[in-house]
Amino acid sequence: MIYSVSPELYRETAERLIEAIGAENYFSGSVTFPFGGVDCRLRTSVIVYRERRSLPEGTFDAVADLVPVWWEFHIDAATGELLNDFDFAELKRYL
Repeated sequence: MIYSVSPELYRETAERLIEAIGAENYFSGSVTFPFGGVDCRLRTSVIVYRERRSLPEGTFDAVADLVPVWWEFHIDAATGELLNDFDFAELKRYL
């Protein structure tokens, strides 16, 4: 059985990845977090592209795109690792 990655899990993964990237233009590492009774881990190396955004509060460089060099997404449950349908292209929709 394959664990279907929900929009909420993509959103959570994207938020945690953006937080881990910070102000860098390249990231290589892992993001690990619990989600709905399972443990999730994204291991990735990505090139970060940014774009300047202006808001009333000020101007900042936001993540515009992530180009994965390599990635793997793991979901661990009490019974062991679960196969999943994670897709990095889908993750990018939540940036």
